[in-house]
Amino acid sequence: MKPNLPLNADRLWDDVMALADITDPAKPYTRRSFTQLFLEGRAWVAKRFEQAGLTVRMDAGGNLIGRREGRDPSLGVIAIGSHSDTVPSGGRFDGIAGVVTGLEIVRALDDAGVVLDHPLEVIDFLAEEPSEYGLSCVGSRAAVGALDDKMLALTEPGGEKLGDAIKRIGGDPARLAEAKRSDIAAFLELHIEQGIVLESQSLDVGVVTSIVGIRRIEVIFEGGADHAGTTPLHLRRDALVAASETVASVRQRAEWLASETSGYFVATVGILVVEPNASNVVPGRCRMVIDVRTTDPAMTTRFVEEIDKDSAAHAAAARVERVAFTTLSDGPPVACAPVLRDAYHAAARSLGLKATDLASGAGHDAAFMSRICPSAMVFVPSKAGKSHAPEEWTERDELAAGAAVMLEALKALDKSLPRRAGAIAK
Repeated sequence: MKPNLPLNADRLWDDVMALADITDPAKPYTRRSFTQLFLEGRAWVAKRFEQAGLTVRMDAGGNLIGRREGRDPSLGVIAIGSHSDTVPSGGRFDGIAGVVTGLEIVRALDDAGVVLDHPLEVIDFLAEEPSEYGLSCVGSRAAVGALDDKMLALTEPGGEKLGDAIKRIGGDPARLAEAKRSDIAAFLELHIEQGIVLESQSLDVGVVTSIVGIRRIEVIFEGGADHAGTTPLHLRRDALVAASETVASVRQRAEWLASETSGYFVATVGILVVEPNASNVVPGRCRMVIDVRTTDPAMTTRFVEEIDKDSAAHAAAARVERVAFTTLSDGPPVACAPVLRDAYHAAARSLGLKATDLASGAGHDAAFMSRICPSAMVFVPSKAGKSHAPEEWTERDELAAGAAVMLEALKALDKSLPRRAGAIAK
């Protein structure tokens, strides 16, 4: 057990478990954005916010916000946040831990009788995970003015537009400009590491130095559906053949780029949809989505140019058409604010905890928030590095230690931040 932590570790833990339990019982732990389960989770979060004395509202972008006033209403907001949605069959901590940490910090401040100078907000951002509409970080995009009409027009398989879905869950796309924030002095986010560095080195927290940029590319091949038994091979127009060759190219190009540079680079084909998807039918259409992550935008540009050429060549070789090669989303890599990172390190030292600097290979809402304010993250250990899986696990005391670091950093920043929002380097 970590000694002398200035918050209630049991209360924090119990709420993380309670929110995680709002799940599809057939696919634990699943609470996809825009679903009924997501709305139930949101209602739970809103109730907890209200019980903690926060003023609760939802902005036009569908972000759920709890606010605690400070002594000086003219000061910029210090915001803590993450997300409550999950990937399919995800875990109990990804996103959830960050939202509940913000809630517990509010309660710990109240327990200690601490009134901050700055207003404090806890934000549950909408749809941080890739949604059924093909877009991630929907709420944080809205908060920084990066959710445009083209994105709002994206549709899920049933045909509903993203803009309509935001309206359905309580946002207001017609007033989206009002969701853009200009009053935030700093943004803090706690997250599980999703890697093995902290666990393998017996470290308490990671202070995130940078967050990778993520680009997602959609590629669609169209050929001709034919009988799998009666159509000669030389007459087939098999869309899956072109797609499978492109999958191999993605892996080969990514390995080559990663090996020839000191920068971080990975690429993954995470979606492959085959139509008509029958054992006795030659695939007539295939859609794939490529996820590209790097700390160097030039590497992404180089990779995409090569895959553009490769996929076109594979389509020609398979006698199919490549009808789409489209960028679905593109977020550049960002550096976390040094002044916030310094505050995390000082807080860890004051608590007797061991910290290290870490880069994040995953995307987070903090990456978008860095566009409008200084932002930085704290990582807590992940057992065996597992994430986006039911086995995802962080120990109670590990989570509490990370939350305590954020609490102590928050109290220090409340006194040391410039007296107006946006006055320090991002």
